[in-house]
Amino acid sequence: MGKYPELKGKRVVITGGASGIGFATVERFIEEGAKVVIFDISEEAIREAKKSLPEIVGAIRVDVADEKEVVSGFLEVDKLLGGIDILISNAGISVRNLFKDTDYAQWQRVMDINLGGMYLCSKEAIKRMEKQQSGVLLFTASNNGMEGRPYYVDYNASKAGVISLTKTLALECAPWLRVNSICPGYVLTPMQEAEYTKEAIEKLNEAIPLRRHALPWEVAALFAFLASDDAQYITGTFIPIDGGETA
Repeated sequence: MGKYPELKGKRVVITGGASGIGFATVERFIEEGAKVVIFDISEEAIREAKKSLPEIVGAIRVDVADEKEVVSGFLEVDKLLGGIDILISNAGISVRNLFKDTDYAQWQRVMDINLGGMYLCSKEAIKRMEKQQSGVLLFTASNNGMEGRPYYVDYNASKAGVISLTKTLALECAPWLRVNSICPGYVLTPMQEAEYTKEAIEKLNEAIPLRRHALPWEVAALFAFLASDDAQYITGTFIPIDGGETA
């Protein structure tokens, strides 16, 4: 079992929960005894996730950039869990392009998913959490949102927006709601491995003080801590988990 007995029985929604950081976080919260529903856009990934983790209470195909689908997804959460205690808004995409090669359609798509999706899911979660006057919202931002980086103008801007959203919601919804973001650096996920060759990943590792990518379970462990009572005085902040890269 996990380290945080207070998470047992908590009703948790994890977006982008069928792969990568999201799936590792699903595994961790199930280990903690939480009741977990995942949102994901990939039906194939959802099927694989349910096969790997039959303890998942529900797995719903949701495009987090579509308001109707998000509203519908949370209505299904109401049926499955009877409410929500913790939202981990994790779904996101990145596209590697120089600014001059980034057209507006790509910009809009990245912003709609990475920032718009966080807004829409938060809106639905907060409606429910406000009634019970308790809850935890956790976002996957990025250390790209903390500093400028070439090739990711839309991704960087979206993640900076997530950090600002975190601070704003934490102020508006205190003291009954805690809101935090984590800012991973390079994480060895399927998305990362699809974007970079093995040689490119090794080269990236040379610039990281700890000389490696994070593993998804390490990011999941930070989510579990921030959702737990051990973090009950932490809100409105963003925490890098990047092997010292931004230092």
